[in-house]
Amino acid sequence: MNNSSYKMLVFFLGILSTSIFIKTTESSVVSTGDFNKDFFVTWSPTHVNTSADGHERSLKLDQESGAGFASNQMFLFGQIDMQIKLVPGHSAGTVVAYYLTSDQPNRDEIDFEFLGNVDGQPYTIQTNIFADGFDNREERINLWFDPTKDFHTYSVLWNIHQIVFLVDWVPIRVYRNHADKGVAFPRWQPMGIKISLWNGDSWATRGGRDKIDWSKGPFLASFRNHKIDACVWNGNARFCRGESSSNWWNKERFSTLTFTQRRLYKWVRKYHMTYDYCQDIQRFRNNLPKECSLPKY
Repeated sequence: MNNSSYKMLVFFLGILSTSIFIKTTESSVVSTGDFNKDFFVTWSPTHVNTSADGHERSLKLDQESGAGFASNQMFLFGQIDMQIKLVPGHSAGTVVAYYLTSDQPNRDEIDFEFLGNVDGQPYTIQTNIFADGFDNREERINLWFDPTKDFHTYSVLWNIHQIVFLVDWVPIRVYRNHADKGVAFPRWQPMGIKISLWNGDSWATRGGRDKIDWSKGPFLASFRNHKIDACVWNGNARFCRGESSSNWWNKERFSTLTFTQRRLYKWVRKYHMTYDYCQDIQRFRNNLPKECSLPKY
C-alpha cells in the first residue's frame, strides 16, 4: 500500500478503523482537560508555559534547561490521548518524551520518544516497553507527515490484552499480553503520565552524530486536548483488571486490532519502520526475546 492508498483507506474506513479505540456513551474520563488541574510541573517551571484556560501547554529547551510535567494520579489500564506539536525546524538532538511509568525499581513503562532531526529530514518516533524492569524493546518509525506544522494525536491503549501505540488513530505498534507464555507484561503496577523536553544529543539523532544547534533555539514543543480515560489507582489491582462498564478498555472487543487496523499497522511497518528489536539478531546474539515469535494480534 503506497501513500495514496493509505490516504484513501483512512478516508473511507477511518470511522471503522478507529471505533475500537474511541469511547462512546460509557464515560470514565478522569481528566479535566486542564493541565493545571491534571498535572504538576516536575522540572524547571520557568520553561513551562500554560495558556490562561489551562488547555494548552508548551515546554522550552535551551542551554539552561529542559522541562517536564507529570500527572497527579496513577492509573492501571486505560487509554491516554495527547495532541502534540513537535519542535520545528532544526530539532536534531532534542527529545520529547511522553510516557507512562511506575517509577519502581522493577518498573513498568510505556514510552513514546520523539527524536528531532536536521531540518528537512523526517521525525522519528521511538517506542519502548519496560516490563518488570526489563526493556530492550525499542522500535522506530519515521513519521509520514510533518509533526511540527500542526497538532497530531498520540495515544496509548493499555488493557489486560494488549498495549497499542497510535498516531492519529493509526496503530504503529502492538505488544500483546503473552504472560501465560512467560513473557513479561505490565499488568500489576500503576503508572503515572510524564511529559518532558530535553537534550538527548548524545544518542537521539543518527546515534549522537547530529548535535543540538543552540543557535536555532530555544526549542518549543506544545501540548493540548489531553484525555485520560483510565482506571485511577486506589490500591486494588483487581478493581482495575476487571471488565465493567467503567473499565470499557478491558472488554473483549478491545482485545485485538480490527481488520482495517491490521492493514494500517502493516502499512506502517512496511513503509515507515526503521528499527525493530525483533529483527536485531546481532544485538540479542541469535536469542531474540520470546514475544518476537508470538502473535502480535
